Amino acid sequence: MTVETIVADVCVIGAGAAGLSVAAGAAQFGARTVLIEAGRMGGDCLNTGCVPSKALLAVAARAQAVREAHRFGIAAGPPLIDFAAAMAHVDRAIAAIAPTDTADRFRALGVTVLAGLARFVGRTTLAVDDTWRVEAKYVVIATGAAPAIPRIPGLDAVPWMTSETIWANRTCPRHLVILGAGPIGIEMAQAHRRLGAEVTVIDAGRALAREDAELAAVLLARLRGEGVTLHEGQAVVAATRVGEGIALDLADGRRVAGSHLLVAAGRRPSLAGLGLEAAGIAHGDGGVTVDDRLRTTNPRVFALGDVTGGLQFTHVAGHQAGVVLRNMLFRLPARYRPERMPRVTYGDPELAYVGLGEAEARARHGTIRILRSGFGENDRARAEGDPDGLVKLIADRRGRLLGAGIVGPGAGDLLAPYVLAVERGMKLGALAAGVLPYPTRSEAGKRAAGAFFLPMLFSERAKRVVRFLLRWS
Repeated sequence: MTVETIVADVCVIGAGAAGLSVAAGAAQFGARTVLIEAGRMGGDCLNTGCVPSKALLAVAARAQAVREAHRFGIAAGPPLIDFAAAMAHVDRAIAAIAPTDTADRFRALGVTVLAGLARFVGRTTLAVDDTWRVEAKYVVIATGAAPAIPRIPGLDAVPWMTSETIWANRTCPRHLVILGAGPIGIEMAQAHRRLGAEVTVIDAGRALAREDAELAAVLLARLRGEGVTLHEGQAVVAATRVGEGIALDLADGRRVAGSHLLVAAGRRPSLAGLGLEAAGIAHGDGGVTVDDRLRTTNPRVFALGDVTGGLQFTHVAGHQAGVVLRNMLFRLPARYRPERMPRVTYGDPELAYVGLGEAEARARHGTIRILRSGFGENDRARAEGDPDGLVKLIADRRGRLLGAGIVGPGAGDLLAPYVLAVERGMKLGALAAGVLPYPTRSEAGKRAAGAFFLPMLFSERAKRVVRFLLRWS
């Protein structure tokens, strides 16, 4: 078989969010660009992650709105849910967005798109199946991650789904058991519960362990109120097939039986078959080793996105693509700052955060101020009958914003000014001084920022100044 050699400036391995962003940018800047993908264009975000999960959550939110309509004087019975039709909405959402990520679109941008498995056979040389050989000046690894499957006795003998395979299911589970209470597990728990399934979530640690415990508690309380059973701090010691369903034995002796099992116990970087040793690229169980400029131990190879084992979000991958392009094409020392990256768990209510958490802020800055404003005190939230949630700000002693968290409806959208404030090192005075429309939930953040100044604003010293000025007015 004849092997075709392709000479390129940039070769990108992986056509997910990270790889597509780099390939599109490199090609539009005039670099000869090759993109290699062994699976579907669009990667996890389009096909099995962000897009389908948010589409399913949207359907579930409509079902819940019907259930709760009586609170507003609207007569409605229990929603009649067609689960297959709900999943058809998910398929339509994917299909609507998919043209942005097609091979034809990238070829139109000037990218050479190859379908196959890539492996390093030299420092910057790759073999793609037995068909192509790519010789590049720079290589970018963006192969993503795959669901991590825990080692549980008996798990291999029972049927289970992952965040990649659950989208093929067209029948509502009678009882969905979810192993893992991270963002994926929590989002799927609430969606399926609202669509009619009984749901149990099991985690060996704390649910939403990476999130602020105070904020996470609001979302978890909502899930429990909707009927989701949560078992926290419980390791699974065995899995058993029971008829057409499954049973999981917990460390405390209890058994949880269900009709379906979703394994959502985290994700592991996809490194198999890449031949990283041939390129001198260091890696481990946590992914490809990179510096803050996203360079690997081979200075001609960059890595970004989920394969580096850091924050696994599409917007982070997009930001990292810009860092790689500036370093790779323009020799600019752009750096990736993970502590500035925002994140959102898309439950109802949403949970959003940016910047440092309490513990990290104390460790770095010593004295900090924590400022809160609950939506129970917000007129828009009261008018809408949904007062659960709060804005939580963390500042240093001089009022510079270090971190911000919001739990409530639309928290991801409300987070935008705090992302900018953390990125720019802004002080709370700028947030407190802004004039916001009334009534909006955004006023809660302004109120929290303003609370930093209340002790000084209404101090005895301020009162003495006012009395003096009034005396001479």
